[in-house]
Amino acid sequence: MNGKIRVLVVDDSALMRQFIGDILKSDPRIELAGTARDGKDALLQIKALKPDIVTMDVEMPNMDGLKALEEIMKTNPLPVIMVSSMTREGAEVTLKALALGCVDFIAKPAGMISLNIKDIGQDLIDKVITASTARLRTKTGTFGMPSRTLPQAADFRRMNPPVNTGRRDIVAIASSTGGPMALSDIIPKLPKNFPVPIVITQHMPKEFTPSFSKRLNDTSKVEVLEGFDGLTLKPGRVVIAPGGSHLIVKRRGGQAICGLSDAPPVLSVKPAANIMFQSVAEQYGGNVLVVILTGMGRDGTDGAVTLKQKGAYVLAESQKTCVVYGMPKAAVDAGVVDEVLPLNEIPDAMVRLVKV
Repeated sequence: MNGKIRVLVVDDSALMRQFIGDILKSDPRIELAGTARDGKDALLQIKALKPDIVTMDVEMPNMDGLKALEEIMKTNPLPVIMVSSMTREGAEVTLKALALGCVDFIAKPAGMISLNIKDIGQDLIDKVITASTARLRTKTGTFGMPSRTLPQAADFRRMNPPVNTGRRDIVAIASSTGGPMALSDIIPKLPKNFPVPIVITQHMPKEFTPSFSKRLNDTSKVEVLEGFDGLTLKPGRVVIAPGGSHLIVKRRGGQAICGLSDAPPVLSVKPAANIMFQSVAEQYGGNVLVVILTGMGRDGTDGAVTLKQKGAYVLAESQKTCVVYGMPKAAVDAGVVDEVLPLNEIPDAMVRLVKV
């Protein structure tokens, strides 16, 4: 990267502006470009200061965060991180913001007493660094270039010979940053009679996964549920790991069901795709279709290695459509990916690959 990442902090609370600004300035890679007190002020400051990243509060006078985000994505697309409350209402607003094109979100501390840098500091810094290399996606589905470019991956569609002779009795999906929008593209395009169950680990807080599951269910032909202990896995059912718990697959009387694990985070995430993938490998062997979507880090790669060794088929999302090309790249670099596809081709590929 050349130069520091310049961030505009938008919040109607002077204390929160100072709090977030102090967090950002504590990292030598980041510069506080300025602050704004509401959405209207933010639009003016963006024109004047030309920041790389914006952190945006949701509830503000004059123009709220959603309105400002929508205007930014129309007129001057920038990576935006929403600062939202960890409530059901906050979850709904955040999901709307993700649909409008925000890159990521972070929890706002619950009260003034809890303004502790250690609570959210490193998470916010990590998300700003990641957002600085994010590929923005607009409501029309087009993808812009990152504000700070990364080397392009080789333009290939297949890594290994496209052998698909085995059965695929389950689909296991991993996604993180950019994943909610990617999943909102993929799952609604699947047919109601999709022939196998689907399990998904999406990195998301526990307050958000119920709303996300319901929102996805309302727009899909397949059934989408947040996972719980004992939930049956069956064709046409999509199960999303609840935030704060690892989703595992186990058997009861020969029937595949969901289980939840309170094991520690793996690679700093909980739920972790690696744990889910390992449990899928134990129950299904290699009769699995693995899909690794956009996201920071490398969660899912170790589990995909195990599944690949047993004969699973692995799809990865192309860098061209990833918001953050981290998790797919890690799987590609590990040599376990059979096919690399842009997001719009993944639903048809899933249907094709689960047919016997």
